[in-house]
Amino acid sequence: MTHRTLTFVTGNKNKLREMQALLKGVIDLQSRAVDLEEIQGSTQEIALAKCRQAAAIIGGPVLTEDVGLGFNAMNGLPGAYVKWFLEELKPEGLVRMLKGFDDKSGFVICTIAYCEGPGHEPILFEGIHHGTIVEPRGPGGFGWNPIFQPDGTTETYAEMSDESKNKCSHRFLAVEKLKLFLKEQQ
Repeated sequence: MTHRTLTFVTGNKNKLREMQALLKGVIDLQSRAVDLEEIQGSTQEIALAKCRQAAAIIGGPVLTEDVGLGFNAMNGLPGAYVKWFLEELKPEGLVRMLKGFDDKSGFVICTIAYCEGPGHEPILFEGIHHGTIVEPRGPGGFGWNPIFQPDGTTETYAEMSDESKNKCSHRFLAVEKLKLFLKEQQ
């Protein structure tokens, strides 16, 4: 497979590190932090809008990524807005949001958007991982990783090694779909 380089529009070094590990040997990622307007909408609508903006600013092929954390007891909220909730409440506050609910189940969703450049329509690749929202545990990870325990495991994302997480995460599932697409494009 011929290597190509894509610009991953993110200022989050943790996301960049994970994406580089997941795409190693497939494509090379360079990152560029760009201030993108965050519209209100579904995870998919937000991802499409951000990718279009990023392609226009970069002037070429780009990848963007949006992540959501949903609580089933709250019909999928905070979802795509988890970043703002996390900034204000921290992981412990997200757990407190479920106080009074018996249902502590939830899901994480990763929506990767790929665009060839300005004037091209982005293509979405999604990965969803179901699990349980738990009291914060684990030294690793970032963001809400300490409170999400995937179904079928006894560890939160923050307790998992990078290698373990990168074999099962929502990001892994989305990247696998992206890899298939990129292989078909060759």
